[in-house]
Amino acid sequence: MTTEAKLTTLGRAFASKEGVPLPHGEGLQFEFPGGCLDLTRHLIDADVLTTLLEHSEAKQLCATRDAMFAGERINTSEGRAVLHVALRGGIPHPIEVDGEDPVGYATEQLDRMLAFADAVRNGKIQASSGVRFTDVINIGIGGSDLGPRMAVEALLSSASGPKVHFVANVDGHDFELVTRELDPKTTLCLVASKTFTTLETMMNARTARAWIAEAVGEDQVGAHFAALSTNVEAVQAFGIDSDRMFGFRDWVGGRFSMWSPIGLSLACAIGSEGFRELLAGAAAMDQHFAKAPVAQNAPMLLGLLGYWCRVHLGFAGHAVIPYDRRLGRLPAYLQQADMESNGKRVSASGEPLTGPTGALVFGEPGTDAQHAFFQWLHQGTDRALVDLIGVIHPDHDHDEHHRALLANLVAQAEALRHGRTPEAARAAAVEAGLQGDTLELATASMTFPGDRPVTVLLMDRLDAYSLGSLVALHEHRIFVEGILYGLNSFDQPGVELGKTLAKTILPQLSGSASEMDPRLGWLLQKCQKGLAKT
Repeated sequence: MTTEAKLTTLGRAFASKEGVPLPHGEGLQFEFPGGCLDLTRHLIDADVLTTLLEHSEAKQLCATRDAMFAGERINTSEGRAVLHVALRGGIPHPIEVDGEDPVGYATEQLDRMLAFADAVRNGKIQASSGVRFTDVINIGIGGSDLGPRMAVEALLSSASGPKVHFVANVDGHDFELVTRELDPKTTLCLVASKTFTTLETMMNARTARAWIAEAVGEDQVGAHFAALSTNVEAVQAFGIDSDRMFGFRDWVGGRFSMWSPIGLSLACAIGSEGFRELLAGAAAMDQHFAKAPVAQNAPMLLGLLGYWCRVHLGFAGHAVIPYDRRLGRLPAYLQQADMESNGKRVSASGEPLTGPTGALVFGEPGTDAQHAFFQWLHQGTDRALVDLIGVIHPDHDHDEHHRALLANLVAQAEALRHGRTPEAARAAAVEAGLQGDTLELATASMTFPGDRPVTVLLMDRLDAYSLGSLVALHEHRIFVEGILYGLNSFDQPGVELGKTLAKTILPQLSGSASEMDPRLGWLLQKCQKGLAKT
């Protein structure tokens, strides 16, 4: 029997009875760079764990991991290497891609980018009027926005540079709300687009350019912009000097690019020292992923357990609940990183996949989430894998608040996994003074089945190093799950289709198209009413 078939049999067995977690101390509680993991509340037993480890060998997880670190073109549909690890020094041995040392190139761009960030922070690079920049706006979308935005918010308590803002949505309200309180004369805009053609980003960039030009004059606009791109001609045509352009190669995917010059906004907030700490945390996780045995390898185990929950237990959801308000944007970041990577219907070789692939990722910070969708997590007819992420030492002095926060994290971990028996529910209802039919109804309502698999991840502190490790952990976990699903985690054809269609529909809304698509006629006419001048 293959390991896949054995896992299917084991999954059916767990579906028909309550899963029994491994006892504490059997290898599922361990430390990793920047934090520790408790996996003892997953729906596995010793047989499942053994079979998952055997399955990792059958699917050649370690070999595929090693191929990534070696610079092989594991992004098969686009014929590209996958080397975001090169951006943070995570490759200890020399490699070559397209005749170039990727680590050397990444280091060169990093040094240039961080020198620019520090010069903005210390006032050596100034606004056109000769004063310091008070604000920085990152203009990007997707991977050019979600990663830096998440990290800036997470590390805000250690930020000491200009205030950093983000404009991503093509909705004009986004630009208006961000710039309403800003002075264009002291604002620096970073245009983050590898091709410098992304529709939403370039529309927002042109709006920002006009806003700056009106305040400082057309001839001074360049002093208020920098570009995170590889398109030299387009950047220069926009009015940005090449010495303010910071690039990256096509072996860096957008959702894995916060370590590249795409992170310039973050570097402006926390400085070069803080940014290098972020990279160091990620590099430490890279080495853990590259060297640790599968049974003690955090990304490997998380990937195997995520695959087990999705494919063999049939859980379509994956909830990410950070019990630290500073990590409020982490669920949105992981939505893109995970769902854009593993939301695929064909294999790495182009064949249709017959089984489940990437889960639906969602989440909000605890304890807010407990008063939103936790009812569904606890007693809904569907189940989801739940990640609870906490920080042991906060950056505030409100000890009572922090004890309550961590108490809620631990309580939810226990409640989700073990639930409440009918006997315990009845006892609680009796204690509440209920009787008769009301007692019976309350007993049924207050019974929790449990059996919700829970990952508990604790960081000692939320600093640049631990954040880097946390994000790299999930990058590698997503990669592992993609291997197990049998797909290519590093392309995004569905995203590209939407971009292409938007470019054909936009002229129809502006009235510049020769004819209107009859299938969309009614919808486009309704939209045009909002564009009509009154």
